[in-house]
Formats: sequence, C-alpha cells, structure tokens
Amino acid sequence: MESSSDKKVSISFIKKKRYLAMCCEIIQREACFCAARSENIIDLQFISQGYHDLESGDMSKRLQEHINNVDHSRYDAILMGFALCNNGIVGLKSVDIPLVIPKAHDCITLFLGNRERYTEYFNNNPGTYYLSSGWMERDSENLVEMKNTVMSKLGLNKTYEQYVEEYGKETADYLMETLGGGLEKHYNGICFIDMGVVEPDFYREQAKKEAEKRNFKFTELKGDLRLIQDLFNGKWNQEDFLTVNPSEEIKPSYDCSVICCR
Repeated sequence: MESSSDKKVSISFIKKKRYLAMCCEIIQREACFCAARSENIIDLQFISQGYHDLESGDMSKRLQEHINNVDHSRYDAILMGFALCNNGIVGLKSVDIPLVIPKAHDCITLFLGNRERYTEYFNNNPGTYYLSSGWMERDSENLVEMKNTVMSKLGLNKTYEQYVEEYGKETADYLMETLGGGLEKHYNGICFIDMGVVEPDFYREQAKKEAEKRNFKFTELKGDLRLIQDLFNGKWNQEDFLTVNPSEEIKPSYDCSVICCR
C-alpha cells in the first residue's frame, strides 16, 4: 500500500500577475512595504540614486540597459519607480511588455501621493528642501562613485586643495564660494516627510538639526503611499500613470500630465 508521503500531489493555483518593479533606491523602504502588501507578485530591483547626478541622456541610457536586460518572458509588465527626474527617463522604450510609470515631476510627488498635493504645497512653500528616510540614508555620501556625472564633466567635483593646486588660491576661493553656497543659495526651509514605514523619530530629529544648523524653517508632512501602492497593485488610471506599450517611448508632455508616449 502506497503511503501518503509517496503520493505525488499536484495543486493548481490561480496564476497571479508578476511584475518587475525597477525603482530608485530613494524609495526602497516604501517599495518593499508596498510590494509586501500587493496581491500581485512583485520582484524588486533598485537603481542607484547616483544616476540622478548624470546628464539626463546618460541616465536614460543606463536605465534602458537595465530594461533591455530583463527576462521579459517572466513578467507581465515593468513598473518604473521613478518620476520624470530632470528628463532622466525621456526616451525609455518598452521591449516586449509594457512599462508603467507614475506621471510625476520628481519623487516628492511619489511621497505625497499625487501631483495636486505636491503642487499646492510647493507653491505655498517656495524654497523648501524635502527629506525622507530614503534621502537621508542614501544621499551622495553613501553612493558608489559614479563616473561621467555632470559635476565631473565640468571639473567641479574636486576638493579645495585640488583647486588651489590647479588654479591658484584666488580662483579656488571663488570656485568654492560659488559652488559651496549649498542649500542656503536656493532654500530657506526643510520639510521632513514621514512615510509611515519606519519609526520617524531619528529621521525627524536629524532633519530638525539640519534646519537649525542652516537657520531654516522646519516643517513636517505626512506622506501618502497611494501612488506606489497603486503602481504595484496594477491600478493604473490614466490620470496618474503612463502605460508605455512596445514600440512606444517616453517623452515629456510639457503640461500637467508631465509625460506621454511617442
């Protein structure tokens, strides 16, 4: 008599959608949280935040290489956890399966849940620098050094001592004054966005200290995971998401929809 342990059991499961989510590492915590809550199967691939330091064409080229290297037979679509990001996604093409990407100018829209909320806050609080746990954990000091960045191409990524050696003290002082103005040149406030996926006290205090150090106004906003969660859940309404089908590519729309297909 055959024991139950010797029997070959075949169980049929309802096939779920499987997506590859190719995301900027700035939203790593949020992406992992939303992937765990999605009813779909989400494979995650994180891309260095350092890509944003490249010229837009270089960033797009590297992202396209990642897209081309995907085993498209495994997935129903590639979900892009990026925004327009200074045109860094312009020209991206789908191959055999659709690309889906939020209609957003930058990742702050992803953190606040929709373009309207970001636009309203941005207009009412000009000169605000936004921080999240991802930005604080994965800033430029934590990145693998990237070649061919805009700053390196302009020769503006050197230390003060290197500038003195190459150009003399007077020119070095001028360069450091011009380049070293930092946040104070363009911002007067820091806003910490609490996304609700990690205990915020540490990050909030770090953001406050940075604001105090620079004599900036400090504010805090509650983040909204709706865009990221809808992206992973396959809820791609035309208002918030662009679906790029094979043979199409992304281009800026220069209107409130941010991006469109060519």
